[in-house]
Amino acid sequence: MKILIIKTSSMGDIIHTLPAITDAKKALGSVTFDWVVEENFAEIPRWHPAVNKIIPMAWRRWRKNLFSTQTWREWREFYKNCRQTHYDLIIDAQGLLKSACFAYLAKGPRVGADHQSARESIAAFFYQHRYPIAPNQHAIFRIRSLFAQALGYKITTDIPDYGIDRQSLIVKTPSDSPYLVFLHGTTWDTKHWPPSYWRDLALLAHKNNYAIKLPWGNLAERERALHIAADCNTAEVLPRLRLAEIASVLAGAKAIVAVDTGLGHLAAALDIPTISLYGPTHPDLTGALGKSQIHLKTDFACAPCLSKECGYLKRQTSPQSSAIYPPCFTKLTPAFVWETLAPLLAQ
Repeated sequence: MKILIIKTSSMGDIIHTLPAITDAKKALGSVTFDWVVEENFAEIPRWHPAVNKIIPMAWRRWRKNLFSTQTWREWREFYKNCRQTHYDLIIDAQGLLKSACFAYLAKGPRVGADHQSARESIAAFFYQHRYPIAPNQHAIFRIRSLFAQALGYKITTDIPDYGIDRQSLIVKTPSDSPYLVFLHGTTWDTKHWPPSYWRDLALLAHKNNYAIKLPWGNLAERERALHIAADCNTAEVLPRLRLAEIASVLAGAKAIVAVDTGLGHLAAALDIPTISLYGPTHPDLTGALGKSQIHLKTDFACAPCLSKECGYLKRQTSPQSSAIYPPCFTKLTPAFVWETLAPLLAQ
């Protein structure tokens, strides 16, 4: 049985799809998957042994230059790749109008969430078969449910298996000293743990004989990494790395501390002990899910607000400057994080 998956982005969403593939492989045996995915994330599906072919696309880049010769040349190549194979099933695991349109390009029966369950209800019009997905459950279980209904099997375990061989990603280095990785970069300003907290946590790690590796993806994150490492000679600011190289660094870590970020989901997929820090967001529906994953949620009055801007500060009649921003992280201190992390390091 040959299946095409449409799940183009983002990093966390793509990683959330991997356990459904593992479920299907265990239930059906000979099934294989091709996958339509954004070019920047094409490395991730390759890590699952049941994924046969990657069909990369570049919608994020194409839409900025719709009328360029290069865009149309790449689009024709993408269209050709989508039409090469007649699939037994095409699963739109994204549930958006754009992903449903991409599914329409391929050959084979199309399935997805029904009108009430799809992220954009109009997407359901493009499917020949539509399935209800229970709301208010983690994204991983929503996708696993879609695959199970579409392919006719029952999910036998609540523990997601991402199917990635962590050991195959580890690159051996001359130094075998244990290290931690701090995933300090994220999208919203309100999801950032305060830089002063990161520096204090780095010093706690140093006192307990752990080195720290600090990846970054843009100049702002590099500046933050340099700030975190300033007072800690065992903290290393890494060069800018490709996704596969970051995965290798994560795979070799003793443990990870992360904010709410896509790389935190990768840490969970690699089964690395991880402390994830949540302020304005809530982990129950989209948090990093897996073994040895601990979610630390702030108990601040207005959290989780799910907002990119701090409404608490806007509501203050007499705003006061504070070293802790966003203020919802005030009680989620470095000492508390280290106290929670220590038992994971002892395993």
